[in-house]
Amino acid sequence: MDHDLAAPDGPGGVRERIEVVYGELSPLERTVADFVLEHLSELATYSGAELAQEAGASKATVSRFFRRLGFPSFAQARAQARAQASALRARGVPLGGLPPQAGNAVAAHLAQDQRNLAALARDVEHVRLERAAQLLAGARRVLLLGWRNSYPVALHLREQLLQARAAVDVGPHPGQTVAEELTGLERRDALVVVAFRRRPPAVGRVLAAAREAEVPTVLLTDPTGRALGAQVEHCFTVPVDGPGAFDGYAAAMSLVTMLAEAVLARRGRAGRERIEQVGRVHARLGELE
Repeated sequence: MDHDLAAPDGPGGVRERIEVVYGELSPLERTVADFVLEHLSELATYSGAELAQEAGASKATVSRFFRRLGFPSFAQARAQARAQASALRARGVPLGGLPPQAGNAVAAHLAQDQRNLAALARDVEHVRLERAAQLLAGARRVLLLGWRNSYPVALHLREQLLQARAAVDVGPHPGQTVAEELTGLERRDALVVVAFRRRPPAVGRVLAAAREAEVPTVLLTDPTGRALGAQVEHCFTVPVDGPGAFDGYAAAMSLVTMLAEAVLARRGRAGRERIEQVGRVHARLGELE
């Protein structure tokens, strides 16, 4: 976890306030302070009584401690922590998580995946999907770019597209920059940028460079990247919310499958022949069971 982002850090946050007054705290207050510092990302989930019990202090000590920090009450400190955690989680920062007492974690994850898939179904129109597929099926070359958690999604789309057509690349490769990949792309080619939240600033610059070079571009992103869609011809917004600390990519992988299926259908006989050719080479090399 990025410690500089962990709620409720930052200006006026609990960590900062503790650091200012730590030397002035009583031994019991320091016990509470140490516990809070070790459980900052979970602070919003505690009641005052629960925090006192877990920290091994009285409710009065907890109340006095937060007043020393400048909060009228623990409730206000918790509200600030909850608001900061919510804002950071919306950006994809892995905070909190599902506590052991949350119940059936599997059910929670599946329920959220279903909500994400339902939202994707409402957003992805058949016509838009077909237009993007037509671009990817007919382009001279397809380049897919993805960073961080977006890279596996881009890689998976590349492996699916390779079944239907040749000349599909993915980047950036480890230890390499993007400029070499973008150089030479033109309007006969296609660029797919996978940019889910916590993406690097390079994404916007890549989209701008592709637009300047008149390279048709498909963007796969989440709602926080919707503004980037103004720079591309085809934009698909995919929810990646998870019930706990981490994002879920079930909807993203489903979109990849739909897009690859549509490309294969567009390729027609050429796509079927390539699948057969790939199958024969697999058999010759003995790569698959």
